[in-house]
Formats: sequence, structure tokens, C-alpha cells
Amino acid sequence: MKFNLGRGYLAAIIAICSFGIAAHGPVTPQSVDTSTLPKLSEEWEETNPYRDEQGDTRKEILRIGASAYNQNCARCHGLEGISGGIAPDLRQLATDYDGDEWYIYRVQNGAVRNGAVYMPKMTEHLNQEALWSIRTWLESVSEKE
Repeated sequence: MKFNLGRGYLAAIIAICSFGIAAHGPVTPQSVDTSTLPKLSEEWEETNPYRDEQGDTRKEILRIGASAYNQNCARCHGLEGISGGIAPDLRQLATDYDGDEWYIYRVQNGAVRNGAVYMPKMTEHLNQEALWSIRTWLESVSEKE
């Protein structure tokens, strides 16, 4: 009887742990409506084109960037941009050409280690406007400002 009770506890623990993992949800990037953002060309910008925007345009860029980050990046890079150590803390990226260059490389190529996809190629799912709005939002919450 004790053996069956032990297996019952084990089954319950596995079920609870499995629920937590399944509740995390898919890692499929979510679409972002960027119709209210300034349009960018088809060619990728080399530096953040939204960095110097001001006023209502900047507020809209930051609103969309925060939303897009929370939908697509937070599950790995942390809520409010604060990494818990699973993935890099994106607030630490330099807010210059070097930081933009790293950001572009990673969103275009993703991250794969030993055949496992750690980050999808975000440019296959989000347009340039969405991705630069995320970068602009990250810069706005950076500890470097």
C-alpha cells in the first residue's frame, strides 16, 4: 500500500511540474501592429532609426516597443527588460552603433547552440519597425541612461 501511495505522490508531482512547463506557452513570436509607427525602408537600417524621435511619435514607439517586447522577448529576456539570467540582459547593450550591430545580427540570425534554437530569427516573424521599436524601448529602460 505504501508503494502505491508513493507512486501516487510521484505522479502528482510530475503532473504539477508538467502543468507549469506547459503553462509557459509556445515560443512562437506574436505579430505586432506597427501601422502607427514611422515607416522604414525594406533595407535594414544600420543604426536605430527611432533613437532620436521625440514627442508623440516617441511615445508611440515606446508603447509599441514595450508591448512587442512583452509579447515576444520577456519570456526569455525577463519582464520589464530585467533578465533573470536565462538570456542576456538587453538593457546592457550599448546605445550606439556597436549595440545596434549586435542587435541586428541577433534578430536576423537568432541563436542556435548544438542544434537547439535558443532564439528564433525574429526578422522572419516581425518587421523592422517592430524590432527597432523594441530596441528603442530597451534603450529607454537601460541603466546606462
